[in-house]
Amino acid sequence: MAAASTPPLHPPNLSTVKSLAESPALTSIPSTYTFTTDTNGTLALDPQNSIPSIDFSLLTSSNPHQRSKIIQELAQACQEWGFFMVVNHGMSESLMKGMIDASRRFFDLTEEEKREFHGNHLLDPIRCGTSFNPKVENVFFWRDFLKVFVHPQFHFPGKPAGFSEVAQEYTQQVKEVGGELLKGISKSLGMEEGYIEKAMNMDSSTQVLVANLYPPCPQPELALGMPAHSDHGFLTLLIQNEVGGLQVEHKGKWFNVNAIPNSFLVNTGDQLEVHYPFALSTTLSSSRKMQHIL
Repeated sequence: MAAASTPPLHPPNLSTVKSLAESPALTSIPSTYTFTTDTNGTLALDPQNSIPSIDFSLLTSSNPHQRSKIIQELAQACQEWGFFMVVNHGMSESLMKGMIDASRRFFDLTEEEKREFHGNHLLDPIRCGTSFNPKVENVFFWRDFLKVFVHPQFHFPGKPAGFSEVAQEYTQQVKEVGGELLKGISKSLGMEEGYIEKAMNMDSSTQVLVANLYPPCPQPELALGMPAHSDHGFLTLLIQNEVGGLQVEHKGKWFNVNAIPNSFLVNTGDQLEVHYPFALSTTLSSSRKMQHIL
């Protein structure tokens, strides 16, 4: 008797948002993409209460005073926000832009080419699709995605040409930045700087790259790119293009993320909070960009 096949995560009759957005006949979004209620609540407009910024070069400085000061700032950012911008991290602007450009070229592949990577299981090492969980959603999110497991074993689509090579260099450097941030967080908790990395066996842990595409929308006030959510990993390092839309929640209010050029937005995830709840703030984000989850 043949085994029953696993139903696809991506319904076969559901097109990508990109193909929908590029349809010449599209003047309004379908009702299946329309959110009729405010999902985010109050939007904060106070420019003085902004997402903290961490100077990575000070975190790796040989000057003990500078390093001690930035570790205190890192601890405060984790405790009060759960989000922070990372600047002067050492990754070249050309590599960051190259990663965004290569991701865009992936989404520009034909529907047939991308269908090779749809996947049938949440844990497939390479999976692309649309929305958030279209199998169970009544209203879909205005988002296409690519999700790839890149560590401990590096997986990646073979298309488009050059994408895998750029991604391998990018993900390796992101892992190094994430490792230094975890050292700083360990130190801020009064532990040895390598404690979290060793305790969680980060050398063998799962590292995931997620690329999100939010195509132009004729009625953006009715659509939502991603629901309010927290990230399940240890750290999420996110880069985005110049188009806004990402928001984070802080003390019951939502803040627009105005990204600093050539920076990462770092989100402390659920696993880090579960292990060290006394040190971290619960974090939520929502999006109407490139995520990297450690």
